[in-house]
Amino acid sequence: MTNALGRFLRARREATTPPDTHRRRTPGLRRGELADRAGISVEYLTRLERGTDRSPSGQILASLAAALDLTADERVHLYRLVKAESTCSPPPPPRLRPTVLALLDTLAPTAACVLTPAGDVLASTARFDEISGLDGEPNLVRFAFGTGGRAHYPDWDAVASSRAAGLRAAADLGDHTAAALAFELSITAGTEFTNRYDAAASLPPATGTERWGANVFAFETLYLSGEGEHRVMAFFSQH
Repeated sequence: MTNALGRFLRARREATTPPDTHRRRTPGLRRGELADRAGISVEYLTRLERGTDRSPSGQILASLAAALDLTADERVHLYRLVKAESTCSPPPPPRLRPTVLALLDTLAPTAACVLTPAGDVLASTARFDEISGLDGEPNLVRFAFGTGGRAHYPDWDAVASSRAAGLRAAADLGDHTAAALAFELSITAGTEFTNRYDAAASLPPATGTERWGANVFAFETLYLSGEGEHRVMAFFSQH
């Protein structure tokens, strides 16, 4: 079995400028220096680099990413390395009842979508696809914490907090997809996500307004019956 995660961590450690300018026998940070920065033990960092531990928590990976000053792209790569170590296959996308699709059809002139508890878009109207800004991203929460979300939402802080709160609620109720996405975002988005996720103390509103670009939309949420706990969200332009 390969040790891509360990090799990546070691390579980034050796490429990181040490805190002093004295000449060293080896390049970059020593293991102890990186461990101190990340708040973990040297022994644990050694196990990660050698590949004897392949299941670090999202908190530890986020701490290492911050300690190594990883870019956004490098954080995504780090998450993908961890994901590649997993032997678990993602569950197939749920199938929507014909009546739910028929309901969405009646909302066709409106920006509307069907969402899972984790924020995955299962179906949407053409108007939603046109103005949502997702551009192929299948998850509202991941989009909010990416560069596209920052550009799309003028009130990004409020939207990001609401998306994180919804994900936290789903994960706390045992939704494995929500928990997996929280793990991913703790690495790729870092403290901007984890601070909001950890502080979430209430459910996001089922109705309200959001600004998308120059437009303001009022939204309503309809929770659907069934095991999937799916919901329909409809967004109405405010003039």
